[in-house]
Amino acid sequence: MEDNRAQVPSILSKVTIFNADKVLMVIIPILFVLSALVVYSSVAKMGYAHMGTETNAIFTKHLVVILLAVITMMGCYFMGAKFLYRIAPYAYVFCWLFTLGVYFFGAKSGDAARWYDFGFSVQPSELLKVATILLLARMLDQAQPTIGKQRLIPSLNPWRWNKKERKKQLDILWNGTCKILMPIVASVMVIIKAHNSTALLVFGIGLVMIFIARALKMEIFKFVLLIVVAIAIYFAAGGGRAHTATSRITNFVKEWTTPADTTATRPLTDADHAMIAIYDGGLFGVGAGQSVMRAKITHPESDYIFSFFVEEYGIIMGMILIILYAWIFARAIAIFHSSRWLFGGLLALGLALMITIQALLHFMVSTHLFFETGQNLPLISHGGTSMICTAAALGIILSISRQVNNRTLEPPEGIAAMSGEDNDE
Repeated sequence: MEDNRAQVPSILSKVTIFNADKVLMVIIPILFVLSALVVYSSVAKMGYAHMGTETNAIFTKHLVVILLAVITMMGCYFMGAKFLYRIAPYAYVFCWLFTLGVYFFGAKSGDAARWYDFGFSVQPSELLKVATILLLARMLDQAQPTIGKQRLIPSLNPWRWNKKERKKQLDILWNGTCKILMPIVASVMVIIKAHNSTALLVFGIGLVMIFIARALKMEIFKFVLLIVVAIAIYFAAGGGRAHTATSRITNFVKEWTTPADTTATRPLTDADHAMIAIYDGGLFGVGAGQSVMRAKITHPESDYIFSFFVEEYGIIMGMILIILYAWIFARAIAIFHSSRWLFGGLLALGLALMITIQALLHFMVSTHLFFETGQNLPLISHGGTSMICTAAALGIILSISRQVNNRTLEPPEGIAAMSGEDNDE
């Protein structure tokens, strides 16, 4: 008698709901655990900074944020690519207006309004980063039939806007500038007033996405040139936080170019304390909760969390942490190459770029290879909005990978699918 048992599928074989990238599903919980460990080590300094707030209350609040981040990530995990494609314009408009509104209704920190105070703080620029990548992925997907020959910036020569050429220039302005470049420009304009480094981060990610989508390289170069000139003029006029950026760059250059023996008596900066922390950590660290420099760094729980992580856990663990972030990007590249729909693949890659470039900036600042930017370490540093938005980004990446693995990542009707050969170009 023929055995038909092998032909009968198990009910478990139909459960593909958690068929996402396995590597990412291991890395993400590790980062959450590390976040709890290093923030717990820094709560004593945070309690002192908040005028005696109990350290247990601060740590408990961070655990609640981690729980909310996990819930957010799972919510985004179950959002399909087609749903994200449809809501992209609405999400972007909401986040852009929400970010603009903070300058009128937000709480001020120093010389800029950066967040809303609802009893808990919300930093809208973090939301706008994700929304910008979402909308840009949609726009670049729609532009694929013509992007290889589409000019992005109309002529700046007024004589080219005569009656004969006007229609052509207006077409470039609409299909190139407005549809492809405007999400980047609008986001940079609304963010740069309070967050110079975040605005430049969004600009850089947008450029990479446009390049990957195969836009004309000369058009990208012209766009970069125009933005650099515009930002230089903006800073020269004292716009945004130009003085803060200038002072940070000046101090960074001075510290690298001034002989150490002539600066022996100057007060130590956060960068100095961060380097001391890394040196003290050595290969294996001084032990969990034993950091000394955490009490001397202004914001050890956010801006310099990597430095005292190395102090407590050692350079070897620090290198492993760097590898984990690089691995996130590597997995996003694999998801992009496996995607049959450019929107999904480009969205996953753009969000991974956001996480890894921000992490790279944090590592470079902590090791004094770059001037201070204020960028925290994604998914590890203390900060509610940043952690939840990073978790949302990772949830979307996992969602795209799940759909790729389940072979359900198909473009809507009317949008051509990508072949594997197209992805490898």
